[in-house]
Parts: sequence; C-alpha cells; structure tokens
Amino acid sequence: MAAIAEDGLATLTMSGLAKRLGTSGGHILYYFGSKDRLLLEALRWSENALAEERRALLARRVTADRKLDLFLELYLPRGPRDPRWTLWIELWARTASNEPLREAQAEIDRSWQEDLESLLAKGVRQGRFAAGLDAAARASELLALLDGLSTRVVLGQRGGDRGSALDAARSVAARLVERA
Repeated sequence: MAAIAEDGLATLTMSGLAKRLGTSGGHILYYFGSKDRLLLEALRWSENALAEERRALLARRVTADRKLDLFLELYLPRGPRDPRWTLWIELWARTASNEPLREAQAEIDRSWQEDLESLLAKGVRQGRFAAGLDAAARASELLALLDGLSTRVVLGQRGGDRGSALDAARSVAARLVERA
C-alpha cells in the first residue's frame, strides 16, 4: 500500500516492489497476477480495516449526532497523499475500462453507503434527525460530498486541508439531517 501511495501504480514495477519487500517479482506476479489485482487487494485490505473501525463506531453508545461526526472523521483522509486515499484515486483512474475493478469499487462503496444509511435511520428513530428523512438519498449525497472533499485533501489542493474539509462536511451533514 505504501509503495503504491508513494510512487503511484504507473511507475511501480513488480521487480521494484519485490526488492522493497525482500521477495521476487515472480512471487508477486504469482499471487496477484497484475498491477490492477495488486491495487485491488491493497485497497480491500485497507477497507477491511476501516470496516472494522466503522463497526466499532456504529456499536458505540453515543448519540447519532456524535456517531455521524465520528463517521465523517473516519472517512476523510488524514492529509495529502494519505495512502488509503491514494489507492482510491488509482482505482478510480482504472475503473472505466475494467469491469472487475468497477464491481469491486461498487461493493466497497455499498458497505459505506449501508453503514451511513443505518446510522442516519437510527438517528431518525431516536428523534435526533429529521422525521421522514430519506436515509438512502442523504447518505448518497453526503458520501459524494465526502469523496469530493477527500480528493481535494489527498491531492493537497489549495484550501483542501483536513480541517477545512471536516468543517465543510460537518456543516453540510448538519443541514442534510436537521430536524424541521
């Protein structure tokens, strides 16, 4: 994951990665078969760790408002060149022409969507968020915003620091779920 984040997948060679890992390029090719597969498995590994963190977050006994805030913090990159977000950018660059990558992306995205929908629906049931709130639609909108903010942060674009992104995400999230 670190090698992909540091150098990008285009410049990464299997032999260079093998040398870094103390193995052979043939070993890496045997297990992964291609750079795309290597990228996908690195992303799945990263996302599995985040899924564990999300499960722990959703199980916490705090208000829905606090859970939403913690969800936003978990989602956003830590800063420029965040390794897990660099993997996402590499994946997005390849999904248009690669059906297996597109399907894997949809599967990973779906887990974030379902967890956020669940969080929002529970907030509605608890009276913390607006009655009648369409959890699926609001989750989709919020995730789209988070993807955009995350891209700005990970690419180090002007005004795209983590603090500003988190402030913007909190502001929009509050408006999306506010009680009437």
